Amino acid sequence: MEVARPSVGNGISGRWKTAWASKNSVKTFTIAAFFAVAFSLLLLRGRHRVLGQSGTCYFPAVFNFGDSNSDTGGKSAAFHRIPLPNGNTFFQKPSGRYCDGKLIIDFIAETLGLPYLSAYLNSVGTNFRHGANFATGGSTIQPADARMFKMGYSPISLDIQLAQFEQFKERVNELYKEGVDPNIKSKLPRPEDFSQALYIFDIGQNDLDGAFKSMTEKQVIESIPGIINEFAQTVKRLHQHGARIFWIHNTGPIGCLPFHVLDYTPVTKNVDRNGCIRSHNEIAQEFNRQLKESVIQLRMQFPDAGLTYVDIYSAKYSLISDGKHHGFANPLGYCCGHYRDNMCWRKTTENGTETLSTSCSNPSAYISWDGIHYSHAANMWIANKVVEGWLSDPPTPITKACHMSLNSKRQ
Repeated sequence: MEVARPSVGNGISGRWKTAWASKNSVKTFTIAAFFAVAFSLLLLRGRHRVLGQSGTCYFPAVFNFGDSNSDTGGKSAAFHRIPLPNGNTFFQKPSGRYCDGKLIIDFIAETLGLPYLSAYLNSVGTNFRHGANFATGGSTIQPADARMFKMGYSPISLDIQLAQFEQFKERVNELYKEGVDPNIKSKLPRPEDFSQALYIFDIGQNDLDGAFKSMTEKQVIESIPGIINEFAQTVKRLHQHGARIFWIHNTGPIGCLPFHVLDYTPVTKNVDRNGCIRSHNEIAQEFNRQLKESVIQLRMQFPDAGLTYVDIYSAKYSLISDGKHHGFANPLGYCCGHYRDNMCWRKTTENGTETLSTSCSNPSAYISWDGIHYSHAANMWIANKVVEGWLSDPPTPITKACHMSLNSKRQ
């Protein structure tokens, strides 16, 4: 009887199977680990679209709402081109801006590493890949009526700007769903960019300006809550559309605008040490107080959003108060145009010949460009204060405005 012996083949086979199983387990683990890392990197990449390195925010787009203080060509495209010498200092041509060069919004775009914002209403040479500018010169927060329009204010008030944004977003989403041509896509934001974008507001000055022209100062103060409520409703609507990061400028010292001062009957007690109209500035400060309170309330309503309140008033008044120290001339002087004769953005006809206003030889020496709007040099100075967050609540630079947790610390 033959004694059974262990099969050499079976031993080798068993050992081979064991080794194969071990290698297979390693392979399976390696593949699983690869996909886990890849997935983590995708999540991290998505997070970096907002936070980036060292906590720096990355905003794929900016959407701006405002008046002439941040209009990069809206009114010019809708009504008439703003002529030279506007634009001469930086663009060397008309740029759609009521300024000799760049506005605060332009310096903000540079700080964020983005191109200058194209005006939504500009149909020629526009690129909306990194956002759009809905601001229009003469715009107000409150809906424009016939009275306001007759006084020279824009019919494109904040509610219309919001409607334009809503249509813009809807059309972008439609085009992406339809598989639009890549060349067109390259000039549009991606649908996901709307929730990661920065939403900027710089509006309210014209509401006060128009009120001063048609109401008593007491009535102006009484009108402020309604104006602020209109503003808050706009922020709420944008939040419904997925907006989460807001950068909100208050209004500047309207009583220091040269044209306001020139139009005002001097009353010694109502003029401050800078020659500004004291009561007008006090009303602007009350407007800003109520605006800030509204921002605080909005933070409480939307804990998933980041709202930064920016004290433009303090930046502008500081410059006006200490302008000579910073190399500027008389804070109530201005460079372009002649009061009640030929304003900077208008043409005149004399003996059948059409002429443009001329500017001073050194615009950088003036805080005011044309008696209403700030100069390129002044805007640069103010922007440097603003983007660093020194005058913001919460006190954070614009490059870190996406950190929503900062808002919860300042309720």
